[in-house]
Parts: sequence; structure tokens; C-alpha cells
Amino acid sequence: MATNFMLIFKCLSQTFLLISLLICFPNSLVVCHHDETESPAQSPPLIPQLLTFADQRLAVVYPIIQTFKNIITSDPFGITKTWVGSDVCNYTGFYCDKPPDNLTATVVASIDFNGYQLAAPTLDGFIDQLPDLALFHANSNKFSGIISPKVASLRYLYELDLSNNNFLGPFPTALLTLPGLTFLDIRYNSFTGTVPPMIFIETLDALFLNNNNFIWTLPETLGSTTATFLVLANNKFTGPIPRSIGNASETLTEVLFLNNLLTGCIPYEVGLLRKAVVFDAENNLLTGPLPCSLRCLEKIEVLNFAGNLLYGKVPEVVCELGNLVNFSLSDNYFTYVGPQCRKLIEDGVLDVRNNCIHGLPDQRSLEECALFFLKPRSCLHPSWFTIIPCEVHAPQKRTSSKRYSKRKLVSYAALSRHRRLADYVL
Repeated sequence: MATNFMLIFKCLSQTFLLISLLICFPNSLVVCHHDETESPAQSPPLIPQLLTFADQRLAVVYPIIQTFKNIITSDPFGITKTWVGSDVCNYTGFYCDKPPDNLTATVVASIDFNGYQLAAPTLDGFIDQLPDLALFHANSNKFSGIISPKVASLRYLYELDLSNNNFLGPFPTALLTLPGLTFLDIRYNSFTGTVPPMIFIETLDALFLNNNNFIWTLPETLGSTTATFLVLANNKFTGPIPRSIGNASETLTEVLFLNNLLTGCIPYEVGLLRKAVVFDAENNLLTGPLPCSLRCLEKIEVLNFAGNLLYGKVPEVVCELGNLVNFSLSDNYFTYVGPQCRKLIEDGVLDVRNNCIHGLPDQRSLEECALFFLKPRSCLHPSWFTIIPCEVHAPQKRTSSKRYSKRKLVSYAALSRHRRLADYVL
């Protein structure tokens, strides 16, 4: 009898406790029902596990990165497997730093996806949503689509490398509004149409537009460029080399125009590029004689006009340049070289094969040369081709007769689709 009384008292006590909890904490009590038969799979929690971030700005970009991760269609090296958890700064390819506006904060400041071979249909909604991004390097991936106009909001972005991807459409004009952009590399894509003249007014140190499908004439603003490296090769640019190019004499060091459709005569203003080390306009439709102003290119090492429609005498004064190590005039219609130029031929510096120079080997046939000269050819202002706009001293002493390796030059490195040019330039 006592035992039964104790059981009844225990049950009443538990019931009273439960009722009290329900009255005092109606929204906090969780009642679990035990079922002897377990369900085959438990449902995921309705509220995900809370993450703790080192900085609120990292918490803001976390869902942006995760959304981008979900649209990646190929990740051969498993890069995105590291994009887990709140430690965004240790995600592969992401780098954090202090932003200029708050030196106590921690933000995603740069992204380096070079060579990862990631594939995604767009970058829209990704880089344009990372407000503190200063560098984005993505050479040799499989990103596609167009460049969103929203990238104009990236106030700190100063290096952008989208080379060797599958981007298309017109030149991304939103880049013109980036206030701090100094390095732009969009080579080896499928951009089309014209290049906006304003790009040459931007304060860029390096501009690589090669291996796209850009067309139309080069604008006169080209001479306003502040770039040290200007590579426009392997497009479909037409028209003449702008005479304004001489205005870039204080900055332009390497320029590649090769493999385009440029026409007209070589402007004597090219000779004003006193800091130029490389000038390459191979495989175009340039015509006329070589201007004697090229004698002023005292630092030039590579001078290439092969594969054009040039003619006349090769100026002896140009062959006196002491730093020349690769001077190519092959596949033109030159008719004469003097003794100074012949020395360069003997040294393997000057290449004049497949011209119309009597007495030298590997020249065009007489019939081919005669056919070329049947058509009257001339340039405006012929007297300009004899102008030497600098003080000329005795022939420069040659520093080397050995051929220069193109691989040592930034501009030629740009012709290799997998090269990371920021490593060369910066």
C-alpha cells in the first residue's frame, strides 16, 4: 500500500512540474517523443550551424563566395573543397588584408585563380560584389559570359587579369571608370568590336589586349597612354599607326602591333620613343620606306617590320644603333643595304631575306619585285622620312651581337596564353 502511494505521489509531482514549465516558459519547452522504430534518414536541421567570422566584412562576402561556388561546373584540382567554413582568408585563392578605409578591419583584398582551370558561366554577382577587392587574377580558367558593368563599383581594384578565358562581347567599358586601375590583361579571349579611345587615357602601367577579335582603326588617343607595355597583337586593327604615338615617349618601352591589318606608312614620330626597347609591327600591310627617325631609338633591342610592304633603302643610320640585337625586315621589298647594315647581316642581327636586294641570297625573284614596283607607291610628306629628330653622334658601339631572347621581354611573354604577366610587370 505504501509503495503504491509513493508511485502515485511521484507521478503527480512530475505532472505538476510539467504544467508549471508550460505556464512559465510556453515558447521554450521542447518535448521529444521516443519512437521505437527509427526513421531511415534524419531531416537536416532547420537552422544551420552558426559561423563565427574574424570580421563582419568577411561574413558579408561569405554567401557571395558560396553562391559562386555553386555555379562552378568544373574544378579539376579540387580548389573549391577548401571553400568551407568561416575562415575565408584560408580559402585557396583568396587573400585578406586591411582595407584603406579601416586599418583595423580584415577583408578579402585579392583573389588569385591563375591556372586553376575553374569553369563557370559568369563572374557576374561574384567579383562585382566583393567591395574591397584590389586584385583579381584569373589567367587560364574557363570563365565565360560578359564582364558585368557592376565592376565599376570596385573602388580599390587596380589589377585585373582575365586572360586566357572564354569571355566575349564588346570591350568592357565599365573598366574605364575604375579610378585606380593600373594593370589590365584581357588577352586570349573572344572580345569583339572597337577598343574605346578612352582606354589609352587611363593611367595604366600595362595594357594587354592581344589575341582577341578587336577591329577598326587605332585612335589618336593611343599617344596619350601612360603604359610601359602595350600589346595589341593578333587582332584585326586597321588603318595607320597614329602619329600621336610619339607623345608616349616618356613611358612606352615595349609595343607590339604584329599580326593585324595596319596600313599606311610608318610615321616618323615612332623615332621619338626614346625609351623603347621593343617595337614590333610584323605581318601588317605597312608600306613606304623606313623613316630615318628610327636612329633616335637608342635603347631599342628588337625592331621588327617583317612581313609588310616596305621598300627603298635600309637607312644606314638605323643600322648604327648599338643596342640592336634583332632587326627584322624580311618579307618586304627593300632594294639596298649599305656596309653598316651588311655588318648586322653578318652578325645575325639584321634579317633581310625575301626582299629585292640584288647580290644577297634568299631574295625574291626579279619578276616578283618588278610586279610590285609596277604599282605607283608613295607616302605623304616624303621629306619627313629623312628627318632625324635627335642629335646624332658617331655610330654607337655594339653591346652584343648575340640574338636577344624574346622570352626575357614582357611583351613577348604576353603572346604565350598561360604566362602570368603580373609576375613580369610588378
